[in-house]
Amino acid sequence: MAAPLVPAPLEKAVATMKQLISHLLGFCWLICFTGTQCFTSDENLISCQPRILQGDDFKSLCGNSTQHGNQQNNRFCTFLNETSKTLESACGNGNQSVSLKEVFTSLDSLFNATAQQSNGSKEEVALVATIFLQSVESAALATARKSPGNETQTITGQTMTIVAQRVTDNCSRAGKMIELTAENELMSIDCTTVVDAREQGSGVVAFISYATLDSILNNSFIDQQNLREDDKLGSTTLNSKVVSGTIGKPGPLSKPFYFTLEHKQRKQTEDKIICVFWNLTGTWSTEGCRLLHANSTHTTCTCNHLSSFAILMASHAIKDSYPLIIITYVGLTLSLLCLFLAILTFLLCRSIRNVSTSLHLQLCLCLFLADLLFLTAVKSVTNKVACAVIAGLLHYLFLACFTWMFLEGLHLFLTVRNLKVVNYTSAGRFKKRFMYPFGYGFPALVVAISAAVNHKGYGTSEHCWLTIDGGFIWSFLGPVCLIIV
Repeated sequence: MAAPLVPAPLEKAVATMKQLISHLLGFCWLICFTGTQCFTSDENLISCQPRILQGDDFKSLCGNSTQHGNQQNNRFCTFLNETSKTLESACGNGNQSVSLKEVFTSLDSLFNATAQQSNGSKEEVALVATIFLQSVESAALATARKSPGNETQTITGQTMTIVAQRVTDNCSRAGKMIELTAENELMSIDCTTVVDAREQGSGVVAFISYATLDSILNNSFIDQQNLREDDKLGSTTLNSKVVSGTIGKPGPLSKPFYFTLEHKQRKQTEDKIICVFWNLTGTWSTEGCRLLHANSTHTTCTCNHLSSFAILMASHAIKDSYPLIIITYVGLTLSLLCLFLAILTFLLCRSIRNVSTSLHLQLCLCLFLADLLFLTAVKSVTNKVACAVIAGLLHYLFLACFTWMFLEGLHLFLTVRNLKVVNYTSAGRFKKRFMYPFGYGFPALVVAISAAVNHKGYGTSEHCWLTIDGGFIWSFLGPVCLIIV
């Protein structure tokens, strides 16, 4: 099914806001690290009005949004306006006091309402999620900065857990680590990274664990181009909660920080763990992060920058060993030779022609073509369209093989039941009425329906065959199991 089209006004909104994020976003600060865009930071951490919402582009886009008459555009602008108001209440100057719980509850409600009504627009969801993540971080740090002493604030809700702390220690003890725990997730960061010891100043640090965000920012936001070559595996899923770590001091990290996340599904021996962060382009990326340790239930990662993080779990593709490859090619070559001889025999020896040999001939033809195509083109994955066509042909030919086997069995059953010679009566009627239309029509019908339902199911990154994602492989296994039964 084609992705829903984004209306022109909303399309303009997404493009404009994406550009603004790339150049203006500075809710209170943004960490600048190697390999990503560097943003300007606001030295006054109490003044948290997002610059993204102060620019002329935003005002022209959303200032009169109610007059445009577009519900989606209005919803998008409403989210940005309400986010701005929420941050002002949390970060505003003066004696205004707003609890951290009120702030994140408001932000969470805004995000869920907007993301769930995005009509499947991946770009809009990614953009809204980016703003949401940065807003929660801003509110958490600004609120923590107002707290007296080294008081730690912990707020636990249905959708997220926030732990924020003001750090007044001058970090005189070398190697001192600050640890924050949110639910079953842990963040560990060097004290000198949070507090500038030379200025004897104070800093703030926050760690946020999102309970349900991984279901929204799922594996559909994984861009293989943002993964290292050795991490590019076939089936990759998000296997942890999404967490965010942030500090109140702008600039790159002087020392890497560490986080430990709990797996949602137990890691098997053959599974591969990948540490990723949420890139401002709206995808998961591995840049600057690496795996330290992983067991069946938890993973520890280290990164040289702060952002939002998660754990990917990828199943290693089964690699064919060299002996198996040799056996496959030799076996298929011998099979093709024998099938070719059988086809010549059935075509040239007129004396043995009957319904039974006609069925054998059709089976041999389909199996010969299927084996030949498999042997020569199953690895041709460079051209995606050609690979999909090859997968469709293989699907059809192998289904046709099983269909002709079924017809052979049916013909044998009718012959035995009627106790008649193959060349006469019921056998002749069987050939005329059922053989060719069913033998070639049934597999064609299955392939046509499968392609109409999910044409992207033909072709994978490794082979020109049916994908196992979404159970599409059952469009082949289902009819085969039915025939066997």
